[in-house]
Amino acid sequence: METNERTSLQLRSVSYRLPDNDWLFENVNLFLGGNDKVALVGNNGTGKSTLLEIVAGEKQPAGGTVAVGGKLYRVPQLFGQFNALSVAEALNVADKLKALREIERGSVAEENFTLLDDDWAIEERCREAMNHWRIDCRDLSMRIGALSGGQKTGVFLAGILIHRPDVVLLDEPTNHLDGDGRQLLYELTESFEGAMLTVSHDRTLLGKLDTIHELKPDGIKTYGGNYEFYRERREAETNALNEELRYREKELRKARETQREALERQQKKQSRAGKNRDKSGLPPILLGARKSAAENSAAGLKAVHAKKTDAVARELSELRKELPGVDSMKCGFDDSSVHKGKTLVSAAGVNFRLGEGTIDERTLWKQPLSFVVSAGERIRIEGANGSGKTTLLKLMLGELQASEGAITRAFDKTLTIDQDYSPVNVARTVYEQAQTFNDSALLEHEVKTRLNRFLFSKNDWDKSCLSLSGGEKMRLLLCCLTIDAAPPDMIILDEPTNNLDIRNMEILTSAVNEYRGTLLVVSHDEYFLNRINVNISFSL
Repeated sequence: METNERTSLQLRSVSYRLPDNDWLFENVNLFLGGNDKVALVGNNGTGKSTLLEIVAGEKQPAGGTVAVGGKLYRVPQLFGQFNALSVAEALNVADKLKALREIERGSVAEENFTLLDDDWAIEERCREAMNHWRIDCRDLSMRIGALSGGQKTGVFLAGILIHRPDVVLLDEPTNHLDGDGRQLLYELTESFEGAMLTVSHDRTLLGKLDTIHELKPDGIKTYGGNYEFYRERREAETNALNEELRYREKELRKARETQREALERQQKKQSRAGKNRDKSGLPPILLGARKSAAENSAAGLKAVHAKKTDAVARELSELRKELPGVDSMKCGFDDSSVHKGKTLVSAAGVNFRLGEGTIDERTLWKQPLSFVVSAGERIRIEGANGSGKTTLLKLMLGELQASEGAITRAFDKTLTIDQDYSPVNVARTVYEQAQTFNDSALLEHEVKTRLNRFLFSKNDWDKSCLSLSGGEKMRLLLCCLTIDAAPPDMIILDEPTNNLDIRNMEILTSAVNEYRGTLLVVSHDEYFLNRINVNISFSL
């Protein structure tokens, strides 16, 4: 495929089949000009990462063509495949750096000059890029596996400054970044002089992109604006869809009523005809023929009306599938039984010792922590990666014991929703997990009705929780809260949005806003924090 100098990326009719031969997506068309910065969104499982892998040449499409104009660079979502590599190897600069070392030692071998390709500033660029992303990685021979999730992301983002590509593919780049890292990414997005295709659920990042493309099984739908524009358009589409649903539901009720009335008229007509036949004195063989004709007529009428009602019912079912899901999930939490303002947690001079008994022993916080958590507060615990946010939550819950100071607790019931959704027991089925929260002894059909409301159909009830995605586990936890006899005194959210698509983030946001108890939140997602009305910040 030919590309002009302003074309950085072009996809035409790209399709991909899954191993079971089902289509993941078909007929994807996408065009990026030289400086276009666009987002690719869609529900989990629609194939966003797969599409990026196809663009990068790491997977082959079942059909269609991909053309890239210039140098392409991809920041992946997962890094496990690089753990055994050094930073230099993962960034594909190890050979250049080795060649530079050999030349500096006096080598005049042609292969070294070929490998270096006149890139004499490669080492300096690597150092500057690592410093920019605040990666303490002076030795590029360090193994990727030894780095934290945020450091791994930073290393691959540093590769953009090192390689200076024309086209960048970003796959959920904010998943492990702290607030400072996210800010650097936002700045990169605005300053990068090239084309950028980003898969992300970070609404702040999406707000800095020019266009939103939504990936669906039958292709891409384009929204000509940033995330706020996309959200408004999607909301308008959902409202129109709900109007259409109400119309179709009314149409279905009318069709069924018409069917019932027609069948009643036919039955009355048959009854009158039967009485007349009995009095007619006609031969039995002729009476039987007339009766058979009447029954066939009734059956035909029933079939015609059934066809009409079935068609409307199918249309209604398809329309319901298009709903975002959040509309059907009203959690309806009761208010917490703890009166507002009651002290739930009180800490005085608390600290936690790391590496106890080793030469690296130290306290986690420079200054001991003292604070009070009162019922009804919505508190954000903020700090850089490694500052001890999750450790503090565990101390407050009694899962860890303080090395210094004292913590008193006055709550009975809590629920933690973390990025792994750990309260979901992967050894259980979906229905068994729901039943563990059934303190109010709901009947089986009532539990299954709640599961249906949270998009767990009959086919999902016996599914192992091990096979659930992050979004499905989150929805199952929210469903369990509606089954529980009483809401928790406190809900703890520890980076709950890291593995969620936009639809499931909206579901979580809606549920959290319905909850009237105490909320403790660890999150770097400013958009999410603003939407759930956090009103107190505690910095580490």
